[in-house]
Amino acid sequence: MIDLHSHILPGLDDGARSLQDSREIALRAAAEGVTAIAATPHVRADYPTRASQMEFGVAELRRHLAAERIAVEVLHGAEIDLSMLWEIPPDDLARLSIAQSGKYVLVEFPYRGWPQSLPAALTHLRRLGMTAMLAHPERNPEVQDRPDRLEAVVGDGALVQITSASLDGRLGQAASTAAEHLLELGLVHVLASDVHGPHVRDGGFAEALRHIADNALRRYLTVDAPAAIVAGEPLPPKPS
Repeated sequence: MIDLHSHILPGLDDGARSLQDSREIALRAAAEGVTAIAATPHVRADYPTRASQMEFGVAELRRHLAAERIAVEVLHGAEIDLSMLWEIPPDDLARLSIAQSGKYVLVEFPYRGWPQSLPAALTHLRRLGMTAMLAHPERNPEVQDRPDRLEAVVGDGALVQITSASLDGRLGQAASTAAEHLLELGLVHVLASDVHGPHVRDGGFAEALRHIADNALRRYLTVDAPAAIVAGEPLPPKPS
């Protein structure tokens, strides 16, 4: 499996606080069958992570995991605040894209309110040859009230990533129900952990995947679609 949303880099945001935290995240991921994990530190006002900081953190963590013989590949990435997309130069935005393919950007969906600037953001990224992957919209009350509201957004080219802790109930019933509704509507492309570490939230796919009965859909959300995103390729067709 490939986990495209994590806060595994130590000391950059509200995720892993130490290299030991990062090591524990990687070990738990490997134990569940994750072979690659994207390091996606926040890029927003309170954590204005630069591309160079992320790249240095990835290089250091790769060296550490290799020395520890932990077989999880760490990929480049970032979780970018919607309002900051216009402030980041295109070259830096490509460096912050998932696996630095320059094709897919993880965009943080707000926790409150419907983002009025979302259509403009999708257009902005399209002009740069990029696609937005929206992080955890199921945790937003507007989406929880009307999951079908994302149909137009997906129709406009966005991808949707839901969090494993939402699906298995660790983030509350409202997020769990919304995640299930989005799956039923066929609006989900990726399942990811959004792991921060033991002080905030551990990762974990196993329990969440038990909530998805269809094996082909499980594979699509954790293997096939993430692999295409990492390669910078179009997503394969969803299972029927």
